[in-house]
Amino acid sequence: MQEAGDALPFSVYASVKEQRIVNVPIIKPLLICVLDGRKKLGGQGEIVCPAGSYVMLSNRPSINMRNIPGDAEYLALLVEFDYDDFSCLPPRSARTTPFIQGEIGKVLRQTLMQFVEWSTFAPQSMWPARRREILQLLHHLGHEQISALVEAPSLSHELHGIISASIADDLGADALASRLALSESTLRRKLAAEGTSLQAIKDRARLGYGLHLVQTSQDPIGRVAERCGYQSQSRFTEKFKQFFGVTPSELRKTRMID
Repeated sequence: MQEAGDALPFSVYASVKEQRIVNVPIIKPLLICVLDGRKKLGGQGEIVCPAGSYVMLSNRPSINMRNIPGDAEYLALLVEFDYDDFSCLPPRSARTTPFIQGEIGKVLRQTLMQFVEWSTFAPQSMWPARRREILQLLHHLGHEQISALVEAPSLSHELHGIISASIADDLGADALASRLALSESTLRRKLAAEGTSLQAIKDRARLGYGLHLVQTSQDPIGRVAERCGYQSQSRFTEKFKQFFGVTPSELRKTRMID
């Protein structure tokens, strides 16, 4: 059983409205499995992912993403990986690979469904083992360059982890800088050099956890907002819609995974 403050090691992103372009900071290597609709990535849509396919992105600073609904919606499963997860693979090459792409076959689909089901009740300390199974499977399926997806953890990555571990506390810039042994001005300067900001990372962590709760719990939206560190349900709903393109209530009407 998960503790009240725990997130889950996956997300389900759904959109039932028009396509939307978002410049998303990629803090950790990210596996995106498109279940319905299409996803386009890059300024000119260089990567196209139709339903039934996946793309795994390296932890680069940011990338333009366009979600295009199918007949009714856009639906995707997202899994973030930690730097240490890649230790199960052969050594990476010197050059980082920006992405890998492929079709969601039977074995990968079953593995992902088991991962989703298992991670809702398994201890958090065991999550890395199951994420490594996914990486090893992708390597076995022919993506021998997968270890080249990961770059050394950035400051953004480290900060995201600190915020996620205390999601409801709404830690201020001074407290976060202190934990990183940095001055507040140095923290903000380093984040700007990585193409992001403290507020952007806080929003990603808090709203990402909100996405988990909306999709996987029966908590009222007001309680979800509270657990994510928002004092106002209306403020949470506003930020959620800005980030995901739908309100929490609209998102709750979508299915999770077939």
